[in-house]
Amino acid sequence: MLGEYRISGRRAADISASIERAVGAGELRPGQSLPPMRELAEQLGVNPNTVAAAYRTLRERGVIETAGRRGSRVRPAPATTGRDHIRVEVPEGVRDVAQGNPDPALLPPLAGAFAAAAAEGDRAPVLYGDLAVEPELARIARAGLDADGVPDGPLAVVSGALDGVERVLAAHLKPGDTVAVEDPGWGRTLDLVPALGLRTVPVGVDDEGPRAQDVRRALEAGARALIVTDRAQNPTGAAVSAPRARALRAVLREHPEVLLIEDDHGHGIVDVPLHPLAGTTRHWAFVRSAAKAYGPDLRLAVLTGDAVTVDRVRGRHRLGPGWVSRLMQRALVRLWADGAVDTARVAASYGRRRDALIGALDRRGVASYGRSGMNVWVPVPDETGAVARLLHAGWAVAPGARFRLSAPPGIRVTVSTLAGPEIEALADAIASAVGPAPARSYD
Repeated sequence: MLGEYRISGRRAADISASIERAVGAGELRPGQSLPPMRELAEQLGVNPNTVAAAYRTLRERGVIETAGRRGSRVRPAPATTGRDHIRVEVPEGVRDVAQGNPDPALLPPLAGAFAAAAAEGDRAPVLYGDLAVEPELARIARAGLDADGVPDGPLAVVSGALDGVERVLAAHLKPGDTVAVEDPGWGRTLDLVPALGLRTVPVGVDDEGPRAQDVRRALEAGARALIVTDRAQNPTGAAVSAPRARALRAVLREHPEVLLIEDDHGHGIVDVPLHPLAGTTRHWAFVRSAAKAYGPDLRLAVLTGDAVTVDRVRGRHRLGPGWVSRLMQRALVRLWADGAVDTARVAASYGRRRDALIGALDRRGVASYGRSGMNVWVPVPDETGAVARLLHAGWAVAPGARFRLSAPPGIRVTVSTLAGPEIEALADAIASAVGPAPARSYD
């Protein structure tokens, strides 16, 4: 069952550490079965309850999973094997369109905003026990959410969209619960869920967002939470349309106890309207990040939701970092007040490059997708081969394996810094590397 590896330890902590070290070192492989608890207890000369406690710790850490009578096994994608390791090393002279970063030329200068925020802090320093949310930030953020149809709810400020997603999941779920996630979807989310000891169930995505029938199937199978990217979905560029939002709300109304989390990280860089699902279920959260529009180092997102959810997030936040820097919050307020980002101009810039690449690929018989945001998703028959051939041709793209659970292979191309003449050359290289696609589908 375990090959040459021998689990060791007399205490639950030692036994769990022994197994986790083996998983991290590759001596225990994803999917590999672990001994039944009584059998391992006999081998180690300990009480079965000790082994049970060790296995429970490993489940909570997302290292193993237990499936009833089938016993325990190493998770197929354990938290110790992050998707960030699935990347292309970009040699000198190779054009990098893999990183998923915004165009630095479209980011606003920050020096003035932070200088003004620092001067305000000098006049009125923020001290322990002060408000966690800058009042003016709350006012402006709430007005924007109201304008977009997001239901009223209390506000919290977190350190980016993924931080908000993690805090909401931890506030409601327990290890072993299942979360429905987009597939293809953001790789960090696909890693985060099992790292919290939760299970993932994939939900197919098309240009209009998560497929309603896939969501229904996942929720009927027992998923306790659903994570949806409203716009600029990474990696496919999907954006939830009005008809899809209606269909998804109808499904969610059938499952009012499901936790709904919406990620609007594309706010500020897209011009497609928001069609929120928030408020359809009893517990929900909506998180809006500043990173894509104002800069990845501005680790700040506004989170709203039902009163219970936001109260739990705030309470846990107080026990950890306490608050997100009010200096950073005040700087963002200044950027908002000054109109530092012209959303229409930014969205148009990304849209032109995205549409140009999709059109160029279409003329070459290659299907690709990208309704919003800064990425284009290209289904390919051989992901490893396509990535290698493109690298040889001078282009580094992101392997689709970073973003997939059960979806077919693909590659992600970030268009944010592509110049006009490069687009035709890149399309030629992709067409040569992948060949024509027979159908326009990425599920």
